[in-house]
Amino acid sequence: MQHLPIGIQDFGQLRENNFLYVDKTEDIYRLIESGRFYFLARPRRFGKSLLLSTIKEIFKGRKELFKDLWIEDKWDWSKQNPVLHFSFNSLDYQGKGLENALLEMLAEQAEEHGIQLIETTIKSRFKELITKLTTAKGAVVILMDEYDKPIIDYLAEEERHQAHEHQKILKIFYSVLKDKGTNIRLLLITGVSKFGKTGVFSELNNLDDVSVDINFSSIVGYTQAELDSYFQSYRALAKKYNNVNDEQLTKELKAWYNGYTWDGITYVYNPFSILNFFKKGSFLNFWFESGTPTFLINILKGRFYYDFEGVKVGMTAFSSYDIDKLETVPLLFQTGYLTIKKKIRRLYTLGYPNLEVKESMLQHLIAAFRHDEASNSTVYADELEEAFNENNLEKVIDLINGMFATIPYPIFEANQEKYYHSLVHLLFTYLGIYIKSEVSTSNGRADAIVETETHIYIIEFKLNKSAAKGIEQIRDKNYAAQYQNSGKTIIALGINFSSKVKKVNDWKALAL
Repeated sequence: MQHLPIGIQDFGQLRENNFLYVDKTEDIYRLIESGRFYFLARPRRFGKSLLLSTIKEIFKGRKELFKDLWIEDKWDWSKQNPVLHFSFNSLDYQGKGLENALLEMLAEQAEEHGIQLIETTIKSRFKELITKLTTAKGAVVILMDEYDKPIIDYLAEEERHQAHEHQKILKIFYSVLKDKGTNIRLLLITGVSKFGKTGVFSELNNLDDVSVDINFSSIVGYTQAELDSYFQSYRALAKKYNNVNDEQLTKELKAWYNGYTWDGITYVYNPFSILNFFKKGSFLNFWFESGTPTFLINILKGRFYYDFEGVKVGMTAFSSYDIDKLETVPLLFQTGYLTIKKKIRRLYTLGYPNLEVKESMLQHLIAAFRHDEASNSTVYADELEEAFNENNLEKVIDLINGMFATIPYPIFEANQEKYYHSLVHLLFTYLGIYIKSEVSTSNGRADAIVETETHIYIIEFKLNKSAAKGIEQIRDKNYAAQYQNSGKTIIALGINFSSKVKKVNDWKALAL
C-alpha cells in the first residue's frame, strides 16, 4: 500500500517516497494550455500547495516524476521554463515584517536561479528578478501560493489595521505582474478569498478567475470516482474497522466529507479529511479542528448569524470584497463552510457541504453564544438525545435552561430575543445530527419537531408569553396532521421562556 500523503505538499517528495497521488495532471495540462494568467480560490487544506508544486515540476521538465501519470506522454519535456514559486504560508511576516520578508523571499528566489540582484525595494527588486531571469532562461512561470495569508491572519477587528498595512504592501508587490506580462509564460495565484485593493484583482484585469469554472471544478479535491479508484486498499480496511459493507461506507463517507462543489455539478471530497479518515479509521472532525479562525466565529456571533441552510445569493457572492466590509455569506462560501446546493441561472442556493462542517460549526456557534467551551456542546446534544429517547421532558427543560446559564446577564439582557432564538435554533439543529430533529425557518410549521422510535414531539417556543399559547398554536394550525399515520405517540410541547429570569418558567405537554 502506498503511504497516505498527510501534510505532504511537495510533489517531488511525494512521488519519490511512494506516497499516494491522485492524478490531476489532465486538469493541469488543460489549465496550462488554455491560458496564461489565472486565479484559483479554494478553502485551506484543499490541495492548492500540491497543485502548484506539481506545476513547478512540469515546467522544470522532471519527466521521471510523472511516470504512469496522464501527462507523461502528452507534454514536451524538452521545453523548460524557470519557475518562481512563492509560498506566503511559509513567509515570516510576523517576525520580520511583511516588507522585509518579501525582500528576503525575492533574494532567495534569485539565488536559487543564480541571479544577482542590486535593487533594494520590493517593486524594483521583483521587476529586476523577472527581467534578468527571462533574459537568462526564457519566459517565467510564477506560482503564488496562499497570496492572501498576510491579510487573513489579521481579520479580527482589533488587528485589522495590520491587514490594511499588508494590503498596501501587497498591492505594490503584485502590481509588478501587470507590467511584466510579456515575460510570463504562466501565472497562477491561489488563495482562500478574493480581497480587493491588493493589486491582484484591481491591477491584474487580465486574470482569469477559474474558482467557479466548470472546466476546473475538480482540479483539487477528490471526486467519487477517484476515491473509489485510488483508495481501494484503504477502503477495505475502513469497512473492517467500521463493520460496514461497501455501500454503507460510501454513504457515510459522502455524508461526512463530500459535498463541496464550485459549479453545482461536480462534487468533491476534502482531501485532508479523507486522508485522515483512512489513517484513523473513524468518522471524526479533521478539517474543521485543524484551524477554524476565531475571527469568523466572532463575526457570526456578533451578527447573530446562525441559520445557513438554503441561503440564496447571486454571482456577486463570488466577487472580491473589502476588508472592512466582510460580507457573511461570501466569506463562509469562500472559506469552505458553505457550498452550492442548487443553481438556477445566476442564482445560487448555499448550505453546509457535509456533516463534518455542520457538526463542528454548530458546536462552535453554540459555545460562542453560550460563552462556553465547544466540547460542552456535544455533551448537551448527547444528553438531550437521551432525554427525548427516554421521554423525560423534565430533563429536556433542565437542559434547555442549562444552555442559557453561562451567558453573562448584561450581555443577554441587551439581546434577549436574539440570544433566545439563536440558541434554540442551534441546539435543535445540532440535535438533528444525532436524532431525527428539524427546526422551522417558516411560519407554516412548528418551531421544532423531534422524532424518536416511539414518539413525535411537536414543539412551539414562546418568549415572555405562556406554554398554553404554544399548545394553542400547535392545535389551531394542525401541525400534527402530517404525522397522524406514523404509528407513534404525538406530543404537543409548549415551552415559554422568561427573559426576566433567563430560563423556562412554564411548559406544558399534551398528547394529540
